[in-house]
Amino acid sequence: MVNGQRAIEAQGLCKEYGSTRVLQDVSLSVAPGEGLVLLGPNGAGKTTLLKILATLIRPTAGLVRIAGYELRRDADAIRRHVGFLAHGSYLYEDLTAVENLQFFATLHGLAVRKPDLLRALDDVDLEGDADQRVREFSLGMKRRLAFARLGLQRPRVLLLDEPFAGLDQQGIKRVEDSLTAFKDEGAAILMVTHNLGHGLAMADRVAILAAGRVAVERNRHDLDPEALSALYTTHTGDR
Repeated sequence: MVNGQRAIEAQGLCKEYGSTRVLQDVSLSVAPGEGLVLLGPNGAGKTTLLKILATLIRPTAGLVRIAGYELRRDADAIRRHVGFLAHGSYLYEDLTAVENLQFFATLHGLAVRKPDLLRALDDVDLEGDADQRVREFSLGMKRRLAFARLGLQRPRVLLLDEPFAGLDQQGIKRVEDSLTAFKDEGAAILMVTHNLGHGLAMADRVAILAAGRVAVERNRHDLDPEALSALYTTHTGDR
């Protein structure tokens, strides 16, 4: 990535399914070491946008660059630099926690040893559950294990869909600490959440997506919780 280049850049992004337009002329960018939090009601197009940036679906129109690579030409290269935490954990229920990490590492060509896997589990407070099958995990434990995969990958771009879902306060603190460490290492973060408080805590900038469009964008320093809540209500109608 060239110095000064945006880690995430979308210009004029549109996505249509038949006659339904899910995204309409969406433009946004995130710099290395920056966190952009994307808020919006259900159906606003937030998850669709993340899936496009993660190369899981193709846009109908518009330009996407991730880590300097253009989506339509360099999807494989983009996947090497992106860590995507989907709303579902996409773990293998019949494998143990450490087996899930080993499988992920093998799939992504990561050179890791058993101590690396245990360290990643320890980072999310799951080392004591390394040999437990994932089908026995709570939703919060599965969420933390999904974060452990990102710890192995150390991506330059993180795309996060509701990362705090199912977590207790201790789990939330662990995830917040992990995201801060990623940013300190220069990773760009685009996070989707319904939780205005958690979003504000992790943001350098906040954008609100409504009806498939970026309705407004603000710097974190220009917002407090009350101002963000009022802004959200104004542009989405949700309370």
